[in-house]
Amino acid sequence: MEGDRLPLPPSLEERSQRSSISSTGPRTLDVVVYLINDTEVRLTVDNLPSATALELHRLVRDALRLPECALEVFSLWLVSPLLEVQLKPKHQPYKVCRQWHELLIRFTSNSEDEICEDEPSLQLRRNVFFPKRKELQIQDEGVLQLLYEEAKYNLLEGRYPCDPADCEMLGALVCRLTLGPYDPDRHTACFLKDKLDSFLPSHLCRRGHGLLSALWKRGARPPAYEQGLLHAYQTVPEDRACEENAALQKHYHAYLQKCHELPYYGCAFFSGEIDKPGQGFLHRAGRKAISVAISLEGVYIIDSKEKHVLLGLHFQELSWDHTFPSEEEHILWLEFDGENEGTAVNKLLKVYSKQAELMSGLIEYCIELNAATEGAAEDLAGSPAPPPEPQSPPARRQHPKLQRQNSVLCSRIQHLSTIDYIDDGKEIRRVKPRRTASFFGRQLSNAPASYSVVRGSENLEQG
Repeated sequence: MEGDRLPLPPSLEERSQRSSISSTGPRTLDVVVYLINDTEVRLTVDNLPSATALELHRLVRDALRLPECALEVFSLWLVSPLLEVQLKPKHQPYKVCRQWHELLIRFTSNSEDEICEDEPSLQLRRNVFFPKRKELQIQDEGVLQLLYEEAKYNLLEGRYPCDPADCEMLGALVCRLTLGPYDPDRHTACFLKDKLDSFLPSHLCRRGHGLLSALWKRGARPPAYEQGLLHAYQTVPEDRACEENAALQKHYHAYLQKCHELPYYGCAFFSGEIDKPGQGFLHRAGRKAISVAISLEGVYIIDSKEKHVLLGLHFQELSWDHTFPSEEEHILWLEFDGENEGTAVNKLLKVYSKQAELMSGLIEYCIELNAATEGAAEDLAGSPAPPPEPQSPPARRQHPKLQRQNSVLCSRIQHLSTIDYIDDGKEIRRVKPRRTASFFGRQLSNAPASYSVVRGSENLEQG
């Protein structure tokens, strides 16, 4: 894989037409495991129905000649346009495939025809539970290339919202890794413009075309991203004394390190909806399509259309619950500190999704995994530090004034429709809109108290 250039990933429509399993005989089956760039890894597996994800993972690692650490960095996933599932090592992929339609009925809202036509493929992807801090310690070029290809795919597809200036910087590294060192005779703005969607996110490339171009700031020209990309490409550092393989590894590291600045890098993604704030005289609202990104660090709500962050919370900053009233929708509730007209309040956000159960389970597992990791680190370091002296309850965390609203990474709490509450020490008072109170006990324990949980005896009333 050293120095190889892999083809760009196909569209989701193309992915939905492929299968990972075909029969070759009475006792063996051919299995195709796809990389994120659609490269096929073909395996012939004996007794496939009982083969575990870990066993198949080892076969893939051997076929790609990757080091042992690849078993920790990557996992096998079952992926289709309707659902993505990371398999546990003990899972049996063949049996999960046989249950795929049942999983779609349980965790998606798609029609019966869409569910019947959907078929998953087996993919090698980054392990959600692999810490980012370990990535930059990796020196194997094959592993780095796979991580780079996946990060690039998520960026180009808009799953990783990114500011235009940072997109240009990352796109310049893609140019370097794909086209080689900058050549002023070949690499012009016109040359890059024809291939712009190979280097920049698709939603940026689409801007400036059609009706939107004509209406852009009443005659002002839309930004020419190929010019910014070209300038960034020209400034990619080059070490002429460095061999090409070493240079590639350096640029892979640079790309990943920049992606690590995105809080949702390495997250698992789920689909859902939230309420829009009421607008107009009649306060008509509706729902907004979102992606919910969950990692070892926290939860992020991303606007699927606008490609920017609506809310980002570390686990220390939230409490959560999953509810499913009879004959109503699954809801993931997120509770966090905020402000309402200058008053500190508890905010409740409702995320409507049939995948709310999966999200809640992943949040809980990430918190448990972090606690176990911290405990193991204390054991290695010796006896744990003495408990802190008893202190008075901390004051409610004060949110700073929102800044950098032009950045896609900045939370846009004012764009959320939340239920707000106040605890004044005597009673729980509702802040508009007036609804029955609900306060969740599920939160990160034994952590610095940056989130002030409001405790009450009432249960949440849905609707």
